[in-house]
Amino acid sequence: MDRIDRKLLNLMQHDASRTNLALAEEVGLSPSTCLRRVQRLVRTGVIDRIVAILDPARAGRSIKALVTVELKLHGEQHMRRFLEIASAEEAVSQAYAVTGETDVVLMLRLRDMEEFDALCDRLFRDQTNVARFFTMIVIRTAKEETAIGL
Repeated sequence: MDRIDRKLLNLMQHDASRTNLALAEEVGLSPSTCLRRVQRLVRTGVIDRIVAILDPARAGRSIKALVTVELKLHGEQHMRRFLEIASAEEAVSQAYAVTGETDVVLMLRLRDMEEFDALCDRLFRDQTNVARFFTMIVIRTAKEETAIGL
C-alpha cells in the first residue's frame, strides 16, 4: 500500500459516496487507474465493505449500552457458542471476545429499556452459560469514529 492508496482510503473512510471521478481528481489519477486501485483494495480485503453509517437516534436506537460478560464455562466451544447467540441479536452491534476477568464485551444499540430487559432474558439468564454481566449505559459520547488512521 503506497501513499496514493492511503489517501484514497482516508477519503473513502470519511465519505464513501464520492464518485470515482471525484476520488481520481483528489488523488491526481485518471479515473480508470483510480478505479483499478479501489477494486484492488476491495479484492485484497483492505476495504472490507462499504456501508452507510446511520444516526442511531434517528434510526430509533438512541440508547447505547456496553455490557461485560463473564462466562461460567470457559474454552473455545463455550466462547464461540455464546458469541454466536449474542451476534444473532439485532440490538448487538459489536461483540468481542477479550482477555482479562471479562470474557466478552458487547456494544448494544437499543430502542428502549423493554428491549434491553427482553435481551437480558435471552442472553444472560437460564441456559446461556453466563456467570454474571455488568451493564453500563452511555450518557455521553466523546468520540465514536469508524475511520482507521493510516
